[in-house]
Amino acid sequence: MSFIEILKAVFFGIVEGITEWLPVSSTGHLILLDEFIKLNESEEFKSMFDVVIQFGAIMAVVVLYWKEIFPFSFKEKPVVKKDIFVLWFKILAACIPAAVVGLLWDEVFEKYFYNMVSVAIALIVVGVAFIFVEKKNKDKKPRVNSLSEITFKDALLIGVFQLLAAVFPGTSRSGSTIMGGLAIGISRPVIAEFTFFLAIPVMFGASLLKIAKFGLAFSASQAVLLITAMIVAFVVSVIVIKFLMGYIKKHDFKVFGWYRIVLGIIVLLYFAFTHK
Repeated sequence: MSFIEILKAVFFGIVEGITEWLPVSSTGHLILLDEFIKLNESEEFKSMFDVVIQFGAIMAVVVLYWKEIFPFSFKEKPVVKKDIFVLWFKILAACIPAAVVGLLWDEVFEKYFYNMVSVAIALIVVGVAFIFVEKKNKDKKPRVNSLSEITFKDALLIGVFQLLAAVFPGTSRSGSTIMGGLAIGISRPVIAEFTFFLAIPVMFGASLLKIAKFGLAFSASQAVLLITAMIVAFVVSVIVIKFLMGYIKKHDFKVFGWYRIVLGIIVLLYFAFTHK
């Protein structure tokens, strides 16, 4: 395995770490990145690689928010934090729509929608939706201002929005859930954190499914590429999550909407001129 291949894995990890948490679509960016930087591996491995490197991003959330998501305390005597257990039930409820659809039709969606044109359209459509929702909410006070105020109904609605990302790459899992949360009256910091926590079971489950389909017969070079990308994704994710939580305290998400629109147009133009 050449040093160039490791550098490619590092670059994929950087892109994953940045785009997983910003509402701009990590899967979409990885599909686009593969057009320009290709790993010298089989299509089966690359399909698995793009999903499993998200595990590094998951661990960033686990490390940063351990106290908020671990429901037990052992400082003086064992204590069960009921509010965290309730939060996890809400997170699991939000996972149901995407889990059901993903298990049944994942390969169909991957076959028909994992391409540049679909990604570009999803980038533009969700970008426009972000700008519309933010303008609509400009003078409104959020209905939900803490994680404990999120109801099971809210969680299921967020799960329905997340379903868009399961079907259309380029939609963005974080983008669709954040947009959905804003639309139903949840504050920016709260829906951002809920989205982070929601990623844990979703991305862990997706990684397990991909590994199960690919099998455990990794070559040494494939294992190095995968581990390298996951480590880089973890480090970059820690930085990006901290940045995003600081950013949204003073700003809205419209800038990400405009970014998505511009990128989507560029991708469509690129496709038009290179696939005549």
